[in-house]
Formats: sequence, structure tokens, C-alpha cells
Amino acid sequence: MNCEGDFFVIKAKENGVHVIGLTRGQDTRFHHTEKLDKGEVMLAQFTEHTSAIKIRGKAEILTKHGVVDTDE
Repeated sequence: MNCEGDFFVIKAKENGVHVIGLTRGQDTRFHHTEKLDKGEVMLAQFTEHTSAIKIRGKAEILTKHGVVDTDE
């Protein structure tokens, strides 16, 4: 497993926040889902299999580029 990619943090601000990993390749598909409850934190990164991540619900995303709040 390649662990050289940048990590980011997703912190749930409500129960039931969905984190959905999307695949690379010709067809983009869902390949992994997680459900976070309020206060739970997930550390994630992009890999050779994951090209995008979709977040449903109120959450705070912390990256080296700054903080994104889904409330805004």
C-alpha cells in the first residue's frame, strides 16, 4: 500500500454523516462508504483506487490547504 499521499480529516458535526469513496478509471463508481456520528473523526487519503470522496451531512474537512465546512 502506498502511504505517500496527503491525508485529510473529516469530523462529523451531526449523526449520520456519510463518507463515500469513488474509484478511478473510465467509470467512476462507489467503492467504499462509512457513516460517522457526531464528534467522530475519520482520517483518509487518496490512493490508486480512490480518486474522489463525497461527503453527505454536516462535517468539517481539514486539509493542508485549509478547512472546509459543509454548512457554508
